[in-house]
Amino acid sequence: MPQPNQAALEFLLTRRSRPAKTLTTPVPDRAALMQILTAAGRTPDHGKLEPWRFIVLEKDALARIAAEIPALGTEEGINPAKIDKAAAQFGNADLAIAVISSPQPSEKVPHIEQVYSAGAVCLSLLNAALASGWGANWLSGWASHDKPFMQSMLSLTADESVAGFIHIGTETNAPPERPRPDIDAKTTWMAQ
Repeated sequence: MPQPNQAALEFLLTRRSRPAKTLTTPVPDRAALMQILTAAGRTPDHGKLEPWRFIVLEKDALARIAAEIPALGTEEGINPAKIDKAAAQFGNADLAIAVISSPQPSEKVPHIEQVYSAGAVCLSLLNAALASGWGANWLSGWASHDKPFMQSMLSLTADESVAGFIHIGTETNAPPERPRPDIDAKTTWMAQ
């Protein structure tokens, strides 16, 4: 029988994201953040292509993005309520990590597997922040799928996209538990 890492298993069975709007300062310093990013980088990566990268968005960068969101959203024809929500997502944050899906040329590894790796990095980053005692949340929204936003605000290449924004900070209150999936209903067993 394998020896379980009971502490890690208990963490995974009870982990809970913290709403980004409830996060405040302090945020991890660079040394603490490098440990979290290093843990996030230990992610499945078929072909060792590392088809992702990080952009650390500190307070001033987040404020700049929040200030530019309304004009960009209006120009793109985005619903005003969604524009306000995106501006608040960035403007109220103290630290966010943009996980960038950055596929690499490969005859062996399909594009979709590289995108999955970037998604796995998002979850690993979220869990590493939570396991380090910080509050954290994985957000997206219209801006994370908008090419003009990605190019003008984050300087992404045409081949790159945002896999998610991981907001990290000090939680002001623990959220209540929420309903979880019925695993029996979501699981099919195939013996043959």
